[in-house]
Amino acid sequence: MMQMQTSNPALRTDVFQQARGRTQYSSGVMTVQGTVNKALILLGLLLISAAWMWSLAYRTTGYGEVAIMTHPGILMPWMMGGLIGGLVCAVILIFKQEWAPTLAPAYAVAEGLFLGGLSTTLELRYPGLPTQAAALTFGVLGAMLFAYKANLIRPTEKFRTGMMAAMGGLMIVYLASMVMSFFGGGFSFLASSSPLGIGFSLVVVVIAALSLVLDFDFIQQGSRMGAPKYMEWYGAFSLMVTLVWLYMEILRLLMKLNDRRD
Repeated sequence: MMQMQTSNPALRTDVFQQARGRTQYSSGVMTVQGTVNKALILLGLLLISAAWMWSLAYRTTGYGEVAIMTHPGILMPWMMGGLIGGLVCAVILIFKQEWAPTLAPAYAVAEGLFLGGLSTTLELRYPGLPTQAAALTFGVLGAMLFAYKANLIRPTEKFRTGMMAAMGGLMIVYLASMVMSFFGGGFSFLASSSPLGIGFSLVVVVIAALSLVLDFDFIQQGSRMGAPKYMEWYGAFSLMVTLVWLYMEILRLLMKLNDRRD
């Protein structure tokens, strides 16, 4: 089963304070609605590039029927380019938030190439699974937004501390497994469809879902603090990072459940 690494490198509580002093050099200030608009733009770019990847693997016959290409390996160069490009954009944005109006859209396109290629490839082995994962991702997004707006989940200091500890623990587990793999070891439950493996993936999905609450609060804090306008793109980028993580973890969980049934 394919290993998919996870994390949100953009979620740092100090970035808005650092950017606040630059407001005088920016036209306007950050708003929640502006960030939502930017997030929709990024989501649209991601879906367009993902759909283009899907079109590379499928073709239409002369009779209007859809037939899959016999060489889906054509997707791999685009997938790797998207993976590397998205990572480079994310790393740069962590330190250069003012570049977000340019790099955030580039990140969305790059992630669309990677996720589109990954989903198309997995569709061959797990028909319908990527579509289910996408639907569940948007469903979780809507549910967490409702819970945040209704104050059912409050991003208190203890909540933030607990989430940071949980995500830090996940990073340690993934890094330790990566290092151990160089010596022929690793944590087998990360990819296995055993009850332990499924349970672990379920826990990670819950953590990823709760991370959306931190993103919502992150964006609202920026608006309240009068962060510069370009931080709308950065806030949207941070939300997209979490959504990509959530989608990949839901996809991983569904793959394990499918393997378990087989």
